[in-house]
Amino acid sequence: MAPTKAPDSSRRSDRSRRAIHDAALALVTEVGYRRTTIEGIAARAGVGKQTIYRWWPSKAAVLMDAFLDLAGRAADDAGAGAGSGSGDTGEPAPGIPDTGDLAADLKLVLRATVDELNDPALEAPTRALTAEGIVDAKLGAEFVHKLLDPQLALYVTRLRAAQEAGDVRADVDPRIALELLIGPLMHRWLLRTLPLTHAYADEIVDYAVGGLAPRA
Repeated sequence: MAPTKAPDSSRRSDRSRRAIHDAALALVTEVGYRRTTIEGIAARAGVGKQTIYRWWPSKAAVLMDAFLDLAGRAADDAGAGAGSGSGDTGEPAPGIPDTGDLAADLKLVLRATVDELNDPALEAPTRALTAEGIVDAKLGAEFVHKLLDPQLALYVTRLRAAQEAGDVRADVDPRIALELLIGPLMHRWLLRTLPLTHAYADEIVDYAVGGLAPRA
């Protein structure tokens, strides 16, 4: 008889983690963060509650992991779809495009951000983590460190390139300048005062780049 192959525990763990991630994101979208529970996530994922507690200390931690996984998959999908051929790999260079037109590049990225913030699959977990991060300093710091800082660093890189090209004043601090772009967008999204649109993103870029450009 051929030897019986032992079950692959790592593959089973990966399936369980993905099921838990998907369950957490689905529940937060359907019933909101407050009504989402570890018990509910476990039932939705088809795992025991102790399985979740073995990997995460709280529902906030589960949601953080799930959201990071979702963001990573979304970035991979976007990269695969945008690959027009850069070098021999056929993969696009990471970061904000640098076509030589700063305003056009920033509008492209801010429009994509608008689409993400308006996407129901991303909006609910993003709002939940943002709100929970305000009252849970540790979670908030993790959210900033793992998710926001890497994205903001891309703006810093692009703005520094614009400085070197003479499109942005040399005395401008890129870290502060990027807040002129991201701040208004997040303010409108958080308060839900007015619709978040591509046209609004374009206006933000026009106002910000006009103020960053070298003075005559």
